[in-house]
Amino acid sequence: MKLYSYWRSSAAYRVRVALNLKNLDYDSVPVHLVRGEQRGAYRERNPQGLVPALEHDGHIITQSLAIIDYLDHVFPETPLAPVEPLARSRVQALAQIVVADIHPLNNLRVRKYLASELQISKQQQEDWNKHWVEQGFSAIETLLQDSATGDFCHGNSPTLADVCLIPHVYNVRRAEIDMSPYPEIARIDANCLALDAFDRAIPEHQPDAD
Repeated sequence: MKLYSYWRSSAAYRVRVALNLKNLDYDSVPVHLVRGEQRGAYRERNPQGLVPALEHDGHIITQSLAIIDYLDHVFPETPLAPVEPLARSRVQALAQIVVADIHPLNNLRVRKYLASELQISKQQQEDWNKHWVEQGFSAIETLLQDSATGDFCHGNSPTLADVCLIPHVYNVRRAEIDMSPYPEIARIDANCLALDAFDRAIPEHQPDAD
């Protein structure tokens, strides 16, 4: 199993956590996004030129949530999504706030477009990032007031919701956005990072970190 990854990619970070939670061995193949390596031969594996991509049994799977869903079906031990429909929908909703509503607006290619094509200042870019983080994290913080929340986003073991949330908390801290309005998110972040599966997936712990 090979994971094509970039150390600071939030999407790749999610998949690293999922692989670790399932105790799956894999080889990490770096694709340096800042140097433009995604625009070369890598596009034969992923026409979007994005990471991550997972190679397994001669097949390539792209898009982080599709990869995690694949892993959950092929390696059902340590499931990352509940079976019960309402619980499953709650976990999916929390994950989608990050994956669909926050991250796409704040990722590297969007920031590059804002800077180069729209010539938005660095301060405006930071304000843009902060705005969408606050919109999404405020909603997540409210949803985490539910009794279904335990040590983690849903219950007392990590799920897809935690796998998606924690990499973006990393981004928020890196951007020096105030986390004090989000005590539940901060609590869950601390609980997750205390686990080896999350700790090993931290960007600075990756072989291509620079």
